[in-house]
Amino acid sequence: MTSTRPSAALQAPADTRRIGRIRSETISTAAIFVLTIILILASRFVSPALGSWDQVDTIITLASFLIVVAFGQGLVILVGGLDLSIASMITLGGVLSTTWNGSFGSEWALIPAVLVICACIGALNAVGVIWLNIPPFIMTMAMGIIVASAALGYTSGTPRGAAPDAFLALMKGSIGSLSAVLIFVLVFVLLAWTLQSATAFGRRLYAVGANREAARIAGIATWRPIMVAYALSAACAGFAGMMLVGYANGATLRMGDSYLLPSIASVVIGGSSILGGRGSFAGSVGGAILLTTLGTVIAALGMQQGWRTVIEGAIIVGALLLLREDLIVKLRSAR
Repeated sequence: MTSTRPSAALQAPADTRRIGRIRSETISTAAIFVLTIILILASRFVSPALGSWDQVDTIITLASFLIVVAFGQGLVILVGGLDLSIASMITLGGVLSTTWNGSFGSEWALIPAVLVICACIGALNAVGVIWLNIPPFIMTMAMGIIVASAALGYTSGTPRGAAPDAFLALMKGSIGSLSAVLIFVLVFVLLAWTLQSATAFGRRLYAVGANREAARIAGIATWRPIMVAYALSAACAGFAGMMLVGYANGATLRMGDSYLLPSIASVVIGGSSILGGRGSFAGSVGGAILLTTLGTVIAALGMQQGWRTVIEGAIIVGALLLLREDLIVKLRSAR
């Protein structure tokens, strides 16, 4: 009888920490969505056209690109990495989808071909990080430069071709009274959340990000979750590039530049630890919608785009400070 008490005593603090973390992430995610709703309602004071359902639909459409990108970036951050090649991968996805449009005879062959190429490049990022011991910051930044330069040379500076019809229908079509992209976002968020939070693969991501050595001792092949995370990040960025092509009906060589910082900001604002091992995709979705709403309000106020970048940077710093464990402990002690 006495032998069971120590194990129970050891297990109780761990369970308490786990429950506290879940509650903390839930509260953080709920707070982000509440803040977004307040910001949307308050925007009516800026312009009567803001705050309506049409504006909400527009915000979801504009946020859809960032939501897809933030999922991949969140997976990489979850395993303790960082993907700075996202901007170039978005451009690559857009350029290949327009340049190759009609070359495969069917768009349903074009889409997986582009995604496989993007995923392979993401896997190369993982190879450099895992086996060559190159810091993720350096590896992904170098890969981004290589991909951007290759896209420039491939297009001779001017991407050509039209958007695939499938992405035109996705970004500009509707199903009944709802826009097609809204339905896509709902389905994508559900599937992505399930993959990250309710599968064995997701649990391995959290384990590797929390303590890679402990995960290895527990029998997890740590390179596999990291490899898949980087591959999915690149594939998501490439898919977002194809979505942007459907939205703008064309590709440019700088189309992904405005999504690098927001992809990191969405994940951090959503409650993920930049050191890995903690976070939820629901929080990243809230962060993406909040940043998009903020950008819409800034545009309505007539402020320059640079102010949005300044505000996003300030939000990242603030979120990092609020997520610091030692700061939280000090605040609890002071209270």
